[in-house]
Amino acid sequence: MLDIFLIEEIAVGLLLLATIVGILARRLHMPYTVGLVTVGILLAFLYQEFHFDVNPDLILGIFVPPLIFEAAFHLSFQDLRRNVVPILTLAVAGVLVTTFLVGGVVTLGTGLPFAYAILFGAMISATDPIAVISLFRTLGVPKRLQLLIEGESLFNDGTAIVLFGLAISMVDSGSFSIISGLANFLRIAGLGVIIGLLLGWLASLLISRIDDYLIETALTFVLAYGAYVVAESLHVSGVLAVVTAGLINGNIGPRGMSPTTRIVVFNFWEFISFLTNSFVFLLIGLVINVPLLVANWQAILWGILAALLARLLIVYGLFPRSNVIPLKWKHVLFWGGLRGAISLALALGLTSQLGSTYSPQLQAMVFGLVIFTLLFQGTTMSGLLRRLGISPFEQGREDYDLRRARTAATSSGYAHLKRIHSRGMISSHVWGIISDALNPYIKGLTDSVQSVLQMNPQVEAEELDSAWREFLRHQRNVVTELFSERSISEDVCADLTNRIDELLASHEIHWESVEDVNNALWKVELDKDASLTQPDWE
Repeated sequence: MLDIFLIEEIAVGLLLLATIVGILARRLHMPYTVGLVTVGILLAFLYQEFHFDVNPDLILGIFVPPLIFEAAFHLSFQDLRRNVVPILTLAVAGVLVTTFLVGGVVTLGTGLPFAYAILFGAMISATDPIAVISLFRTLGVPKRLQLLIEGESLFNDGTAIVLFGLAISMVDSGSFSIISGLANFLRIAGLGVIIGLLLGWLASLLISRIDDYLIETALTFVLAYGAYVVAESLHVSGVLAVVTAGLINGNIGPRGMSPTTRIVVFNFWEFISFLTNSFVFLLIGLVINVPLLVANWQAILWGILAALLARLLIVYGLFPRSNVIPLKWKHVLFWGGLRGAISLALALGLTSQLGSTYSPQLQAMVFGLVIFTLLFQGTTMSGLLRRLGISPFEQGREDYDLRRARTAATSSGYAHLKRIHSRGMISSHVWGIISDALNPYIKGLTDSVQSVLQMNPQVEAEELDSAWREFLRHQRNVVTELFSERSISEDVCADLTNRIDELLASHEIHWESVEDVNNALWKVELDKDASLTQPDWE
């Protein structure tokens, strides 16, 4: 009973500390996660006699699944499909290149045996989804850039964990077969994706047949942990299972949810994300062994240098053409290659898997790299965004979002009252008073949004792109409905949807004129095959 109360006291104390750090971080305009890591390191340094022993399964099995699920749940299939090539290139090829390049550099610099150097490369090869997602949500970046960072971090951690297992086997056996290694990789990763796909679809089917927001929310929670447990029990990738389950459930599940359920589910996962983020980043600081870092400072520097060189080669070498990823965005991708909980959890499990020969040095190198990326790269990221001029907050985006949200909320409330009045639930006298007051107010809000767009061409271009894609998505829905009503043939439906999907899959549209939208004419041309083409501004 005493242990239970002790665990409860520690958990409540850490959560209270995280809340205080969150308040101070907001006032100081610094990333919340960086503040948590800093406080954790200070506590570990001040109370060195207090040994905080963390089981790696606590991070991988308890904290990582809900964080990954929440991020995947909010990732759109359509956005992911448009950027699937660069995301998978970073998540798969990037992890492989990092593992072997880091291994080679570390071997040359520290004299560490190549097999152990490869093991270090596997541990730090993935940009951690917890660190990257929480940091960039705090700072704010353009939508597609954030999608690239989040998509990479969601998929490459599963790849890195699979490679880590293969590297452990190589160290134990002293040999490595490329064919068998590739076969094991495909089996572990592929079966994990299949399990997540099946469980995510099943949970979405159940949600569509239930109309109880508490039960539906509980199903998403069970799915997040259930996908991980089922996959790990079958000795395949639990992380990739959770990612896939989150993607499926997040894109299909909300269709069968009532508005109340959607609000509850989104708020629930937002709180779970805050809760687990708080514990994870505090734990990262608490488990850091400062004397161990000092004793291995040279090896840590080599590890940092190797990681930066690998990241440099991946970002700039795998995407030499700027039309895939703009050069400024490459700078952010390079500097945003943070490491966090995944690397930490893998390092904590080294002693039990390898013994004590090289484990302390490898742990020190991983811990040192994690601290460097979070405290140095993380704290300088906002300055880099401002220097590159790509932060949306620097371009009027925040002001635009605020005004647009107020306009949308007010207009929706006005439309709701109008419907109620038409049903006789509000008297004409009261409706006249309200409408006379709201009409000029809504017009003022609309004009304020227009003024922000005129002063910020980039924001204006983003809205044009978003509106055009919304137009295409609506067309696709209409074509699908016509086919379901048997108004058009299957061949016509397939042809039109394929053509529309090609436009949706294209990159950001570059409009001929975005300076004077009021004088522009929206024009959609139809070719001789009745296919849709991009709009032309005249």
